[in-house]
Amino acid sequence: MYEILIKQSGQQDTIGKLVPGSYRVGSSPGSHIQFNRPEISAKHCQFTVSDNSFKVMDLGSSNGTFLNGNKLKENDLVDVAPGSLVTIGQIQIYAIGPEGSPRQPTPPPQPKAAPAPPQAQQQSAAAPQQAPLKVKENTGKDDKKGIPVLVISGIPQDARPFVQEIKKHAHVELLKRLNLKRMAVSGTTEADLETKARATIHEILSELSIPLPPEVTLEKIEKEMVHEAVGLGPLEDLIAMDNITEIMVNGPDNVYVEHKGNIYRTDTAFADSNQVVAAIERIVSPLGRRIDESSPMVDARLKDGSRVNAIIPPLSLIGPTITIRKFSRNPLQVADLVRFGSISWEIAKFLDVCVQIRKNIIISGGTGSGKTTLLNILSSFLPNRERIVTIEDAAELQLRQEHVVRLESRPPNIEGKGEITIRDLVRNSLRMRPDRIVVGECRGGEALDMLQAMNTGHDGSLTTVHANTPRDALARLETLVLMAGFDLPLRAIREQIASAVTMIVQVSRVKDGSRKVTHVSEITKMEGEIISLQDIFVYKQDGWTADEKMTGRHIPTGNIPTFMEEIQRAKLDLDISLFSEKPLAGARK
Repeated sequence: MYEILIKQSGQQDTIGKLVPGSYRVGSSPGSHIQFNRPEISAKHCQFTVSDNSFKVMDLGSSNGTFLNGNKLKENDLVDVAPGSLVTIGQIQIYAIGPEGSPRQPTPPPQPKAAPAPPQAQQQSAAAPQQAPLKVKENTGKDDKKGIPVLVISGIPQDARPFVQEIKKHAHVELLKRLNLKRMAVSGTTEADLETKARATIHEILSELSIPLPPEVTLEKIEKEMVHEAVGLGPLEDLIAMDNITEIMVNGPDNVYVEHKGNIYRTDTAFADSNQVVAAIERIVSPLGRRIDESSPMVDARLKDGSRVNAIIPPLSLIGPTITIRKFSRNPLQVADLVRFGSISWEIAKFLDVCVQIRKNIIISGGTGSGKTTLLNILSSFLPNRERIVTIEDAAELQLRQEHVVRLESRPPNIEGKGEITIRDLVRNSLRMRPDRIVVGECRGGEALDMLQAMNTGHDGSLTTVHANTPRDALARLETLVLMAGFDLPLRAIREQIASAVTMIVQVSRVKDGSRKVTHVSEITKMEGEIISLQDIFVYKQDGWTADEKMTGRHIPTGNIPTFMEEIQRAKLDLDISLFSEKPLAGARK
């Protein structure tokens, strides 16, 4: 018998004793010596063994067979001397010699630095599977539109069409061999589904005989296919990355993200439009929602609370589209916003006091300006002893108080019935004995019900609206009230707003991608037909840094809140000098 030493990463070394004969080596189950690894072909190489000799022949493998660092020619039978090293993928096989011959205690050193096979080189350069994912900006490679590319998958853009074709054919073969939907319906666990899908996909890709482009490995293709078969495809990696705040899928081939306030294109992609729709269905199905041609738009959320919007053809002309507003696993606190320069300690202290004395606050801002984040932070100021009712389209708020009731709207069913709107929930919440009502966003007739609640004993409520300035927020509220369907005089609407709302906090997303609280304004009273506003704090821009970051500071305007006496009666610690016109420090140590 002839002895060999087999070394595999993550496993103990193995001594193999081969009787005379021929041994086919590969990843297929029919191999005499099977290595279940994606970089090894189904029929990789062949060992020919006698009592005193050991020979190896490459069988046309995609990654090659190496002897002491030299790549073997296909179908060329080569002698392997004792002490030589045969490399196939990540597997190292040392020839020891005939049984009973002197054995070296450790594998001999390589005669020279043997270049690893192309696939193995890429694997060693790639991040380990268990390592935390990192985003590396590919500053030297911009796509045709000039949008910088973030390297996520490691597959070059020019190789992506080739990889997509491989995945399409592999998915067709996967459907023939494995019916994942039927297995899921029959009660198979997610872990078992993933295990069976991974094994089948590995088997399919192992049979691939065409050479792969540089920097593309079977491991990368297998990982993407497993995610698409039993997960959310490329979204799995992006959702796991904490430094990505928004994910935008524009059809199967264009996946964009927001990273550090800026939009980047990624090098990831779905196999085809069907895989995008499958990912959407996996998101919405557990929530009792659906997406199809009769209902081509849907709002949903992920398990971590991240908000999801999806729209498919015929409404979307570029293919299925997904937009995910990610939630941080560790919700931002006041100190985080101060560190980012989004708010000052003085403003945070003032808003904390406003919440404590039950002032109704509206957060105003554009899309992606940070309204929900600020609403979460203001909600953290709510007393733990009070009963809080939250009302949202898709549950996003992350309140940490003990007594919280969370309500979520419901879309109509397939027959167009059963819809429960935000307005229905606001009216119902008034019968639930709430101390505070927190509405995720007013975007329709529920604004009238919210104003009535604020005027009828539910002080200290919070909500958000879409507007660009505090004055625009007032006009927006008037429009939303009119959407309730009542022919109310404009003066009556404005009187309702002036008596119900005390503070408007304006947040904006500036050019460098950062979010700032730009105005903290108080509604004072009605002056004729106009609602009067006074700014308490504003953000003053100083200029720009060399790396195009905005510089500035939050300063008081010198206006004193009209409810200052109320603050003093409540014996809250708020010095009136806070509102003096001297410049404020952006943060206190």
